[in-house]
Amino acid sequence: MDKQQVVAQILEQLHQAYQGAVAAADRAHSTATDDENAPETQYDTLALEAAYLAHGQSQRVAECMADVTAYQKLQASLPTTCTQVVLGCLVQLVDEHDQEKTVFFGPSAGGIRVAVNGQEIVVVTPTSPFGEALLGLEVDDEAEVVLGHATVMYDIVAIA
Repeated sequence: MDKQQVVAQILEQLHQAYQGAVAAADRAHSTATDDENAPETQYDTLALEAAYLAHGQSQRVAECMADVTAYQKLQASLPTTCTQVVLGCLVQLVDEHDQEKTVFFGPSAGGIRVAVNGQEIVVVTPTSPFGEALLGLEVDDEAEVVLGHATVMYDIVAIA
């Protein structure tokens, strides 16, 4: 599977999230600064609440842009071969019930799902419990992942 395709799909989703965040921030800012929302009494907090929302939306825009930037940097330096699980690797796993799973080890935006050539790929980050369990492992190693109260064992089948 082509990792460049995977990163391109992830970037497409991140760009869409960024555009949505910008639109939401613009709406929140317009609401916060609208003359019709000026407080009429000391208990009228609509403009203040809208200002808090606008600030939060602005932070979300910055987070989305940071995700896009991280993946653009990764795309420029994507490893061609991986012997260990590191950033930029595609990892094929099999759990104890013989269920296959493919994950992309990315710098951020964990949980994003993309489909490439009909195969679902989930983004995992090094700061997640799943990512921590996989980091540095090699083919045929076992990863023990604690998910809530359950522990799931994964065999690493392939790293690309």
